[in-house]
Amino acid sequence: MPRFIRTTAVVAGFGLMAVAVAACTPVESGDGSDYPNDDIRLVIQADAGGGSDLSSRALAAELEKTLGVSVIPENMPGASGAKAMEYIAAQEPDGYTIGFAPVEIAMLNTTQGADVLPENYDFLGQIMNAPGVIAVGADSGIETLDDLIAKGESGAVTVSNSGAGSIWEAASLGFADAAGIEVSPVPYDGGAPAVSAAASGEVVASVSGVGEALAQKDSVNILAVLDEERHPELPDVPTANEELGADDVVFGGWGGIYAPAGLPDGVHDALEAAVNSAVESDSYTQFQADAGNLVVYRSADEHAQFVEEQFTRFQELLG
Repeated sequence: MPRFIRTTAVVAGFGLMAVAVAACTPVESGDGSDYPNDDIRLVIQADAGGGSDLSSRALAAELEKTLGVSVIPENMPGASGAKAMEYIAAQEPDGYTIGFAPVEIAMLNTTQGADVLPENYDFLGQIMNAPGVIAVGADSGIETLDDLIAKGESGAVTVSNSGAGSIWEAASLGFADAAGIEVSPVPYDGGAPAVSAAASGEVVASVSGVGEALAQKDSVNILAVLDEERHPELPDVPTANEELGADDVVFGGWGGIYAPAGLPDGVHDALEAAVNSAVESDSYTQFQADAGNLVVYRSADEHAQFVEEQFTRFQELLG
């Protein structure tokens, strides 16, 4: 089971689960050299300044403390993340090229036909989750999820998202399926403009990450959280599962760390331990709290299994 460390400003006082992580001592890599003995590149599939970039950089600063070498973030946007993911798969599995893997790593083979398959990678641990939320304009007259569903029963409602093939487009389709209504997904260039479109009335509703909706909380009415539990910063907002009597309307902008498949065991173990230590650090958890995200840790094996499950899920939903 994943370790959920819900670190928003509301719960910042809660203690983290203590995990003993060995101090970084050199281990023998497959070619017999000590690992790590050189800088490590952390490839980010998105432009600088976005959620993936900022999460990656916050983690990289902590990885350096455990690994004892520089961990250098490198942005490689393109093809909704497929460019970076295919690049990672083609690198030498020596531990010196790793990457940030967002939820789209489980989607791009289905949505774009990209050569992005779970077996191409070694997964080193999940590091965060940004639960999805459904929001409408504050002046829309829609007060509850039932109101939105009732509107959808008379015709397809427009629902903005962060881009074609994104997790939030998939979430809007998953919600519509569970609610028994039709929606017309409207892609925008990111979650923030998608929320703004709902706030201004350009669309009926938006599906975005919780942080993007909270940033515009005075302009929108957040109707539901697309997670298994209510969000600590939105204790009065129900989950979609609660409202629909369902158990699978759960969509999040999760992310983890990954590498090319075939890492030597010692390198894999050292990186997994460093990721675990970084996720547990005060500075990293505070960063995610400030962003409105949740720190959700899964070990390497747990995260690999989770990605496989998500890959199958999105094949069924989007294929």
